[in-house]
Formats: sequence, C-alpha cells, structure tokens
Amino acid sequence: MSQAVSLLTQALTRRRWLAGLFFAAGIVACLPLAAHAQTPGTVQKGPSGLPLPRFVSLKSNEVNVRAGPGTDYAVKWTFKRTGWPVEVVQEFDNWRRIRDSDGAEGWVYHSLLASRRTALVAPWRTDPVPLYAGRDDTGRVAALLEPKVLGDVKACDGVWCEVSGTNWQGFISQKTLFGVYPNETFD
Repeated sequence: MSQAVSLLTQALTRRRWLAGLFFAAGIVACLPLAAHAQTPGTVQKGPSGLPLPRFVSLKSNEVNVRAGPGTDYAVKWTFKRTGWPVEVVQEFDNWRRIRDSDGAEGWVYHSLLASRRTALVAPWRTDPVPLYAGRDDTGRVAALLEPKVLGDVKACDGVWCEVSGTNWQGFISQKTLFGVYPNETFD
C-alpha cells in the first residue's frame, strides 16, 4: 500500500511540475508580444543599453553560433568570414542572439561582434545589382555587383547607401542591402 501511495505522490508531483513548466512557457511565449507593444517612435533597448534590433558585423574570421547563451550549448554552425553582417535581435548577459541573411538564429558572445557597418548585396536575388557613381539611378553605373557581395557601409540617407569594397565604391539602393534597415539614416 505504501508503494502505491508513493507512486501516486510521484505522479502528482510530476503533474504539478509539468503544469508549472507549461505555465512558465506560456508566460515566456507572451514576452515578445509585450516587447512589440511600444509607443510608436520609441526604441527598444537591450540590457547593454544599445537598441534592439540592430545590425553589427563579425569581428573574427571564425565565430561559433550556439544553440543558447553560453558555452554549455552546442555549436549550431561557424561563420568563417570577418565583417559578415548580422542582426542582433536579443541580449542575455554577454551573449547576443543574432540573425543572419538567411534568417537563421543563434547565440554569439558579445566580444566577437563589432559595431562596424557592413552589408551584403541582395542575398535574396540571383541577378547583379547596379552600383551607381552618384545618388541617382539615372546616372553612370560604376559596377554591377553580384548577390552576396560584402561591402563596407559608409553612410545611408534612407534611400541610398554609400558603400565600398575591394576595388569598388559608389552608391546603391538601400532596399537592396542586408545590413541596413529601410529608411535608416546614418553617416
């Protein structure tokens, strides 16, 4: 009889534990919704005090992307290119949840990221993108850039970005870049 009572107690304890787990998961699932319920024009900031989301670039030529915020989590993949643009979408302690141009997400240690602004040319396209000599698509085409070409972004005015790479520089339509937001301005 005492064994049956013990088994019943264990089953009830598991049920309470599972119910608590599902309750906590429900609360966590609602947190992103609360984050989006901001006053228009406000900028959400992470624990670092920096805006979320934001674009940064990889500081090293080998950056492990992990399943969670810590070295105890498995490496999902490794970036092999310095300067690659990624979007920081979440922060936890010294870890940053990033999203790449393919939409894949994972966690990276903060010191492996740089504030240097870079961009990929239209990674979603298959045809070349014109690079213009000036901020005007009726002007001279300085080059045709293949999709996924990496460049440094010097400035953006909300429509055009001034970009450069090895042996090329000019202006490109802001909407054809992964690494800057539509209508974002900076110099």
